[in-house]
Formats: sequence, C-alpha cells, structure tokens
Amino acid sequence: MEYEIKPQKGLSLNLKELWDYRELFYFFTWRDIKVKYKQTVLGFAWAVLQPFIMMIVFSIFFGRLLKVPSDGIPYPIFVYSGLLLWNVFSTGLSGAGNSMVTNAEIIKKIYFPRLIIPVSSILVALFDFLMAFIVYIGILLFYQFQVSIMKLALFLPVSLLITIITTFGLGSLLAALNVKYRDFRYVIPFLVQLLLFLTPVIYPVSILKERTLQYIFALNPMTGAINLLRSAIINRPLDTDLFLISVGSMIILFITGLLYFRKTEAYFADIV
Repeated sequence: MEYEIKPQKGLSLNLKELWDYRELFYFFTWRDIKVKYKQTVLGFAWAVLQPFIMMIVFSIFFGRLLKVPSDGIPYPIFVYSGLLLWNVFSTGLSGAGNSMVTNAEIIKKIYFPRLIIPVSSILVALFDFLMAFIVYIGILLFYQFQVSIMKLALFLPVSLLITIITTFGLGSLLAALNVKYRDFRYVIPFLVQLLLFLTPVIYPVSILKERTLQYIFALNPMTGAINLLRSAIINRPLDTDLFLISVGSMIILFITGLLYFRKTEAYFADIV
C-alpha cells in the first residue's frame, strides 16, 4: 500500500494534523530556547534584561532629554508596555522568517507539518514575554501606579493575540519567501529595525496631529495591539477607529502569509 502526503492548499491551518504532531511544538520550542541561552552566563535572565535595559535607554533619551509625551503616565511604564509586545513581534518575526532555512536539514529528511516551525519560533518569543511581564508588574509596583486589574486581564490577552497573529502572518510569509529568495535573510533585520520606528513603542499615536497620519499608522497591526494594552493602564477610552483598522490589517496579513506559505511549501524540501 502506498501513501501520498500532500501539503494543505488554500486558507487552512489543518488543525487536526497540527494536533497529531503536537509533540513537535514542544520539541522545536524547547530546543530553540536552549540554543538561544546556551553557554550564556546570565541564561534566561537575558529575556528580562534586554527589555529592561532598552526601557532605561529610551527613558533617558526620549523621556527625559527629548520630552516625548507618554499619555500622562511615567515614561518607563509607557515605553515598557510597548516593548513587551514589540519584543514578541520582533523576536518572533526574526525567528519565524529564518526558521525554514535554519531547519533545512530536518525538512529535507522527514515529513511533518511545516507550519510547526514558524509557530515554534513565535512560542519562543512568548516564553521571553512571560518573563518580561513579571518585571512589568515590578515596575508598576515601584511607581505605585494604579491599574484596573479587570481591564488589564481583558485587554492584555487580546493585544497579545493580535501580536501573535500578526507575527504569524508576516513571519510565515517571510519564511516562505526566504526559502526561495535568500535576500530576505538581510531584509528581515532591516525590516524589524524600520518597523520599530513606525510602531508607537517610544511615542504615542496622539503625537501625530493629522488624523490621516494616524489612520496610516493604524495600518500597522502592532499599533492597535500596543494602543489596546496601554488603554488598560491609561484612564482614556480606546480609539476604536484606529483599533479596527489595525485588526483589519492583521487579518489581511494572516490570510496573505498563510496562503503564500501553503502555496509554496510543496517545494521547500527541494530548494531549501
């Protein structure tokens, strides 16, 4: 009896198959975490130190010297709330975008759902997020900043979900493109650096006075994710127009990334 394995086509995650291979999520994620912090003196502490040090640097230069507004809250709290989600996006995007190339040998040898690889890269970023979030609680306590626990418990998972879906959509698209065009190995780090300044991590969207410019910035799904998280700690209603634009962009990115990945994954093992 012969079995023919065909990749899924179209807009399908094939959740049943992903569930059948669920052990691989653990395998790839834990392997990448161990490799990331292997032979480092501080180990997992780097997951905390990186955003914390960036918070200090941004607070000195943008908060204290350049007087960048922070929606009425202490600038360290403001910028760290943006860095929490930004690090999930930037780390997940870099990992997912290069994931097919770095796992070329195993892709050539055996079959398994290829989507597991970029998703596992994003799960590594989530591990860092969990550790960095503990520090975020410490910063809120240090500044004795009052936060609505109910709003934070409601808005944080939604903002994190937007970040994950956006990272998956763009990451799977870049992963597929990187297999065929190795130029994207150089495009990805440049893109991440560029997007940092096009995402309201170090400044609020309200700094843009033109409403049209705010709409353009909202096309970046991370704008909606960060604004939603900050609205949980800032006593100000969420700008629903900007949020809906970001959610729409997230859906488009997700569909585009998944469709292209599904369309091209059949030849990954041949050319990676």
